[in-house]
Amino acid sequence: MQENKLRVMVVDDHPMWREGVARDLTEAGFEVVATAANGKDAIARFPAARPDVLVLDLQIPAPNGVAVTAEVVRQDAGVRVLILSASGEQQDVLEAVKAGATGYLVKSASRAELVDAVRRVALGDTVFTPGLAGLVLGEYRRLFDTSASTKEDAPRLTERETEVLRLVAKGMSYKQIAERLFLSHRTVQNHVQNTLRKLQLHNRVQLVRYAIEQGLDDVGDGPGGGNADGA
Repeated sequence: MQENKLRVMVVDDHPMWREGVARDLTEAGFEVVATAANGKDAIARFPAARPDVLVLDLQIPAPNGVAVTAEVVRQDAGVRVLILSASGEQQDVLEAVKAGATGYLVKSASRAELVDAVRRVALGDTVFTPGLAGLVLGEYRRLFDTSASTKEDAPRLTERETEVLRLVAKGMSYKQIAERLFLSHRTVQNHVQNTLRKLQLHNRVQLVRYAIEQGLDDVGDGPGGGNADGA
């Protein structure tokens, strides 16, 4: 996907903030195809705007950001939702991710961090403000530790697909996985897409949840002390 062709929609109820984010993304080479100030307008404009990435505040007039996330993902499983919120509270983060968000930044993030996050989310990475990735992974691990899931019915993956999936579960970006396994970025993306298809999943968040369910995040060493917060 060419960066200058990346379509972005910005939703925030504060006019100056909304316009500032839209301006920053436009200057970075993205195409801002729509903006909205509340959940109702966001959902109404989404089908015609057809954004690749939705940059969305959580605390917006009804419906809120979590509800908007769930609705746009229901309409288009391929859309990437990047939450940009003043809140870093655990409950807000987990509700957004469970609704289908693929990234979560707090509003203290710099312009460069925002631009990088939009780019990475569009490529399929999960991106979190430092500290939040571990929170999300820990919550999914807790949930699946108490579930009755078993490994017997798991679809058959190749050895390489399993290896890539294990590193995805550890919170590594595609770039980090490519460097670890001496593969190209595109090859890693292809392995992830093949795995998504086999598992009948729609995005990387669901893939991480599946990997944790299978215990793949507990195998081997982590990404050199990093997590999904890193580039």
